[in-house]
Amino acid sequence: MKAWLLFFVALFCIPLVMAGNNFSHDKKNSAYPKNIAMVIAPDRFRDEELRIPLKAFKKAGFKVVVFSTSTKSATGMLGYKFTPDKNLSELNVKNFDAIVFIGGGGANIYWNNNFCHKICKEALAQNKILAAICIAPVTLANAGVLKNKKATVWAGASKKITIHGAKYTGQQLTVDGNIITANGPKAAGKFAAAIISKLK
Repeated sequence: MKAWLLFFVALFCIPLVMAGNNFSHDKKNSAYPKNIAMVIAPDRFRDEELRIPLKAFKKAGFKVVVFSTSTKSATGMLGYKFTPDKNLSELNVKNFDAIVFIGGGGANIYWNNNFCHKICKEALAQNKILAAICIAPVTLANAGVLKNKKATVWAGASKKITIHGAKYTGQQLTVDGNIITANGPKAAGKFAAAIISKLK
């Protein structure tokens, strides 16, 4: 009876253990879908800065969740309407591989948002990609994560990041380690491509 039981365990349980080990190995080697959190203002976000990266991320096979302070329909500066997936308060950094802050005139509501500052710090502490475009890099600067880092931002807001120790490049796109910044809607495509490249 004992011999039969041992045979059963060997036949059915060992393959299951091996399968579990293979799954862990695959996950460790990033052979699983990446998750991206995008943060937009509830009003006056920049249309292209959401629309272009969102399309690129999904085309690349990533799962994207869009957060805002409200889950009601948000309207971009050029009229693009988008309904966020979740409230910003539900954003848990550990569930994502990249955190992306979208710009536009309304993005200044996050500049001094303590929860957003916490997100920025946690993202870097957990070795995640932290990205921001247009005026959104000011949120990162105010969080203290751009100190001694190369970064770009909408030209009119350059002093708002240099005052916190950022090394302003004035470029369309700047990558410094896991921090990716871009200066506006014309850089949206490059911005998305840089994030995708880092995640792959």
